[in-house]
Amino acid sequence: MKHFVELVEECLPRIREVFPWDMEDLLKEKPDVLLVDTREPYEFEAMHIEGSINVPRGILESACEWGYEETVPELVEARERPVVLICRSGNRSALAADVLQQMGYKDVVSLKTGLRGWNDYELPLVNGEGKPVDVDEAEAYFTPKLRPDQMPPDRR
Repeated sequence: MKHFVELVEECLPRIREVFPWDMEDLLKEKPDVLLVDTREPYEFEAMHIEGSINVPRGILESACEWGYEETVPELVEARERPVVLICRSGNRSALAADVLQQMGYKDVVSLKTGLRGWNDYELPLVNGEGKPVDVDEAEAYFTPKLRPDQMPPDRR
């Protein structure tokens, strides 16, 4: 049996990652980049990088193909386009990058450190209405809030 962290660590040698502070250069070099936020819709609605689209990790594979209710045409047609995958911490996006490469996407990177790192670098986030999100508000949002029942029995 493999744990989540092990799955992420296994895929890291197969993918490319970009740090938040290098995204400005990437966006200048590749203005047609598609930003894909792989978090859940409620997370995306709370805050995201302006211009990104939301394709939750749970429907990613079918969103990349024609003929499914989850199909996202812009993503299906992006196999030759640069794609940056985004999540909260860089783990889901790393797994997503691995999958997209397997599905034939040519220029895929994962945002290392995710939106937490993006916010730490004080790069802009917007809410579902497109309004700027305060850095401190984002910090509070990205701080893990685990319930006791989500902790291992020996750590409760």
